[in-house]
Amino acid sequence: MAKPPKGIDRSSSMPRSNEGIRLIFSVLVSVMLGYLLGISFPTVNITTQLHFPSSIISYIEDSNSGLTTQTLLNHAWASANNRKRNSSDSESDEILKIYVPTNPKGAERLPPGIVVSETDLYPRRLWGDPSEDLTSEMKYLVTFTVGTGQKANVDAAVKKFSDKFTIMLFHYDGRPTEWDEFEWSKRAIHVSVMKQTKWWYAKRFLHPDVVARYDYIFIWDEDLGLEHFDAEKYIELVRKHGLEISQPGLQPDSRGLTWQMTKRCGDQEVHKFVEIMAPVFSRNAWRCVWHMIQNDLVHGWGLDFALRKCVEPAHEKIGVVDAQWIVHQAVPSLGNQGKSDSGRAPWEGVRARCRKEWGIFHTRLADAEKAYYFERGVFIKDAASQGHPYLYIQQEF
Repeated sequence: MAKPPKGIDRSSSMPRSNEGIRLIFSVLVSVMLGYLLGISFPTVNITTQLHFPSSIISYIEDSNSGLTTQTLLNHAWASANNRKRNSSDSESDEILKIYVPTNPKGAERLPPGIVVSETDLYPRRLWGDPSEDLTSEMKYLVTFTVGTGQKANVDAAVKKFSDKFTIMLFHYDGRPTEWDEFEWSKRAIHVSVMKQTKWWYAKRFLHPDVVARYDYIFIWDEDLGLEHFDAEKYIELVRKHGLEISQPGLQPDSRGLTWQMTKRCGDQEVHKFVEIMAPVFSRNAWRCVWHMIQNDLVHGWGLDFALRKCVEPAHEKIGVVDAQWIVHQAVPSLGNQGKSDSGRAPWEGVRARCRKEWGIFHTRLADAEKAYYFERGVFIKDAASQGHPYLYIQQEF
């Protein structure tokens, strides 16, 4: 047998060769493990520069570290699980957040089951079970804008309405306690703000979501004679003829009759038109009309001609109930709440404001409709400047 070259110790070279092979093999195994872990656990970061976990680097640097392949796998598995758990927790947090875009504006973060988008005017007790507060729910609402000078007349009018009606008084003279002498007044709802009109009150206190429980809403003046009026029969006729906006007929000989079209016709139940004096609105019609009432135009002049926009077809759903009529007593009570100016009586200033508001309202309505059609390529010629409330389509672009 040939002897090894001089200077080479065979006994020492073999173990070193084996140790080198083990080192190379360990590196290759580490690379393979890193690749496999990268596929199985995307959260483990393996870059193109092959950044190995510190435990593998330590093993390569010190082959006597005692780490095994199973230890490396356990380390990688725990790291991946921790990252996955953190990611899952974050996703769970997002899932548990409530956001319902179909909820009313501002309530998107509430679960739909707790959202109450409407309210009512029903008084509640301060004690007992809430479910037992109401023995019955009123189906209709009637409001009167009143001053103490008309107490007797309003008392007689209120007594024409059954317990199916909620009674609401708007006090323009700031004296609500003087109505305490009437038993019905203790159950009524009183709102007191000095020198305001029924449309000012209606815009601020009769939001459609507040009166949504009522089938019909009466918005009446204080100077109406109801001797020939029956509220229950009136509702029956309104339902029978499908009227969404209505008012009782006005007795022909009553003082202060403004529109001949509202005059009572004695030979029929209903004819089509309504004035703003004693209007009655269905729930759906009121939702539209409320949005049309302007905040700064408090007398409501001009609304009569615009009510047709809130029902379809207007000529079928707006009308006067002739079989149930009232008398307009034309008491200038609210007019006297005005202010004398340049020697004019208070009511003259109020009347001048009424006429001014009529013109302003018609102009706003005409401009709004013209802008709407213009955006859709339709040019509108309006007659608002001549005092006419209607608009006409002239041509298309």
